[in-house]
Amino acid sequence: MVNDNKRGRIVAITTGIFSILIGVLYLILITILDARGPMLPPPPEAFGLAPTFYFLYL
Repeated sequence: MVNDNKRGRIVAITTGIFSILIGVLYLILITILDARGPMLPPPPEAFGLAPTFYFLYL
């Protein structure tokens, strides 16, 4: 019974450390992505509408 308690404690500590590492890595990633500046919309050419309008006016 003592081994089960030790094993459960080791599993709990391991999963706790793993979850904290995931949280810290997520915060670092969000900080890096947020530091790039504001998000700008893509240019109209990215939507593929420019060639459609071009052919409509021919």
